[in-house]
Amino acid sequence: MFHLRSIGVLSSAKIFAVVQAAIGVLVGFFFLLFGVIGAALAPGRQKLGMIGIIVIAVLMPVFYGVLGFVLGAIWAFVYNLAAQSIGGLELDLQAIMPPPLEARPYPPPPE
Repeated sequence: MFHLRSIGVLSSAKIFAVVQAAIGVLVGFFFLLFGVIGAALAPGRQKLGMIGIIVIAVLMPVFYGVLGFVLGAIWAFVYNLAAQSIGGLELDLQAIMPPPLEARPYPPPPE
């Protein structure tokens, strides 16, 4: 049994930022898709609306990434405080051994 006693604040923030930025790309794609469909269904002032939709879709991964970085750092900091007072997460880890290498017969030495 192992206890996770602390988490690196910066490493947690980086991981959260990357994961949230990936989610931001996905959300931005759907935002752009629905914006294009909506602009096609409602003709009129499409140019200004489409520019706004594209800008928001491009900035969404950046916003999500920054927000993920900040929240990841806060999460790791709060976890470290809680782990000091009540202990860390209990982890039950199991080592996985690689399969043994097959023995190859060597040719007999030349005579």
